[in-house]
Amino acid sequence: HERSLNIDFLLGILSRILVNRPDLKLIITSATIDTAKFSTAFNNAPIVKISGRTYPVEIRYLDNDEVLLDDSSYIDQAVRTVLEIIRNEKPGDILVFMPTERDIRETVETLNKKLRLPDARLSPSRTPTVMPLFGRLSAADQNRIFQRIKGIKIVVATNVAETSITVPGIRYVIDSGLARILSYNVRSGTTKLPVSRISRSSCEQRAGRCGRLGPGICVRLYSEENYQNRPRFTLPEVLRANLAEVILRMLYLRLGDPDRFPFVDPPKRRAINDGYKLLTELGAVNNKKKLTPRGRLMARLPLYPRISRMIIAAKDNNALREVCVIAAALSIQDPRVRPVDKEKEADEAHNRFISEKSDFLTFINLWHLYQNTLAKLKSQNKMRKFCKTHFLAYQRMREWRDIHEQILSILLKNRQPGNSRKTTADFILNKIPASEDAIHQAILAGNLRHIGQKIKGNIYQGARQHEISLFPGSTLFNRGSQWVMSAELVETGKLYARCLAPIKVEWLEPLAANLCRSSYSSPHWQKREGRVVALEKVTLFGLVIVSGRRVNYGRINQVEAREIFIQSALVDNKFSGRLPNFLKHNQKLMNSLEAVEDRLRRRDIIVDDYILFDFYNKRLPSDVWDRNSLNRFLTKGDKLLRMTEADLLNHPLGEERLEDFPKSISCGELTFKLEYNFAPGSDEDGVTVIVPVDLLAHVRPDFFEWLVPGLLEEKIIFLLKGLPKSIRRQLIPIPGTARELLADLVFRHGSLYRALESVIYDSYRLRIDPRQWPQDIPAHLKIRYCLRN
Repeated sequence: HERSLNIDFLLGILSRILVNRPDLKLIITSATIDTAKFSTAFNNAPIVKISGRTYPVEIRYLDNDEVLLDDSSYIDQAVRTVLEIIRNEKPGDILVFMPTERDIRETVETLNKKLRLPDARLSPSRTPTVMPLFGRLSAADQNRIFQRIKGIKIVVATNVAETSITVPGIRYVIDSGLARILSYNVRSGTTKLPVSRISRSSCEQRAGRCGRLGPGICVRLYSEENYQNRPRFTLPEVLRANLAEVILRMLYLRLGDPDRFPFVDPPKRRAINDGYKLLTELGAVNNKKKLTPRGRLMARLPLYPRISRMIIAAKDNNALREVCVIAAALSIQDPRVRPVDKEKEADEAHNRFISEKSDFLTFINLWHLYQNTLAKLKSQNKMRKFCKTHFLAYQRMREWRDIHEQILSILLKNRQPGNSRKTTADFILNKIPASEDAIHQAILAGNLRHIGQKIKGNIYQGARQHEISLFPGSTLFNRGSQWVMSAELVETGKLYARCLAPIKVEWLEPLAANLCRSSYSSPHWQKREGRVVALEKVTLFGLVIVSGRRVNYGRINQVEAREIFIQSALVDNKFSGRLPNFLKHNQKLMNSLEAVEDRLRRRDIIVDDYILFDFYNKRLPSDVWDRNSLNRFLTKGDKLLRMTEADLLNHPLGEERLEDFPKSISCGELTFKLEYNFAPGSDEDGVTVIVPVDLLAHVRPDFFEWLVPGLLEEKIIFLLKGLPKSIRRQLIPIPGTARELLADLVFRHGSLYRALESVIYDSYRLRIDPRQWPQDIPAHLKIRYCLRN
């Protein structure tokens, strides 16, 4: 009749069967079939056209094409057209096609008002009866259209009256040319229900609804040019649907690669890849696109793969009994009905089982209410009345029970009880209610693509950076938690998340381990832990679910972790715990050479850090990147890691130079220890003499004016440069003069200043007033005294 996904799938199977069974005859019929395409798909099969028993239909178009997607234009035009037909044409029932339920309600309300106005010129006995018709309408209200009534009947319907139901007695059709057409967006991974222009074949099918009993009239609320510009046929569902379920069934039935399956309209490769991607996310197929044990069970369940995945996860969460109920509910149309004229009463009735915690738990409450009532009443007629008073669709409740029983039957035959020792029957018969968290975690396993993080109010950031809105009919509307999940994402005017529950962000990573993406920042040596750590950020479909978690970086990037370990722990001496012997040896050697640098006031004696790094890098194996791995390596000995002076020095030391920086100084019979510190700008910079307190009285300040031999020349140069210009210019060049004066000085004979004054007079006949010597002498050219007990 119509090309659904299952029909296309079935036709492909039949196409293969006919190759091996030429004795079979296949007849394909449809009022809207693309005969040329189907004939080609079935080996140029003959085309037989059979005219239906229909009467002529007059087609009328609007002279001026209206803006069809303007909400008011086609509704107002439809109402005006209805009134014109009632006034000017012979009496007859009217069928009006509208795209949405909201449009239908607005059209019905407007017609009821207009038909009762005085200018309608209708007597009360002749006032037409206006009836809505859409899928969510209760069965009783839908059945009204089949009942005979006095006067004219006006039915305002969605395309359900085009494809699923034949409304009897129709003589006039008013076609808006619009419908909500379900489509799946492969790129965004969302389902859309936009209001779109229908195809020409659908337009013709709508027109044919008024030619069954006699000549009819079809008024199209668009121009003939608009009609001619529409596609000939509706895009088949296989080209606008998520193919995950089809691929799962094909793999289970061993029908081969979807790319090679003889679809009448082969789906695009991108759509097939997206289907495989979802099945991989759900664990139904492996990386080789083969069914997993989990996938085989999912294929046996009469459910969409995401819903099947929820059931499998429910076993591990001890929530199988509850999730089976929810899974069956998600597989049918919502059983709750809200008649147009009794919306308040319906809401009050539904509040009996509404859960304020989650929309999924509402299904559990409704199920328990229905089952308990059924056990008490034990009569289908009474249950019909119960459903009517509680504004529930009886047939959908029956369908819910049937699917639930089918799920249980398949699970009971399954011999894979999972990780638990319990069997499937144990889980199903378990009378202990599952926790809300357990139920929601199981549901989350099948809806990882449908998570959202709160931005503000009812606006959430969804997967792949989509902005989603909570559905106004949800119990979480206006009070959603920081993180939510939904059973479906549907795009109408906005991208709405429907059937919602709050979730905890810590649930996501264990469930979506293979789908998470981690990035790492700030790798650094953690001295206390003895390893290199980094800060991990985990994202799922672009949403940050873990931020700033410290992890062992050696397991992430062994090469970089090893480099940081060598630099920080070994070169920079930030090793924690008990130092290994080689490191004690190397540090002792390094300290002694650093002391030489302090004495000589140089920083070019010891090699640079990169030489030290290279020393360890060449000797340590690649699997050493932290304290534990180093200790394991050291069980074989550490001789290889012990440094020598040759490893640390840029060039050999001159012993004569070190003698100019003695470690002690003699003052008469007393010897004082000297300490050196090369720290320009610091108060401790220079030479420090250690003076015991009890010997302080024996210290001669003029003795220490001479510092040590290695610094005396530098001090003389500074002093000469600080003299007044009239004297200084007669001593140029200062460095040469300083060396000459130094040669004539008797080391540590009296005051350095008096000695310099005397030598300068002898050599240059210049008299130096003691007050002319500079007073602001650098710290390292003055002796420091440290008193100790």
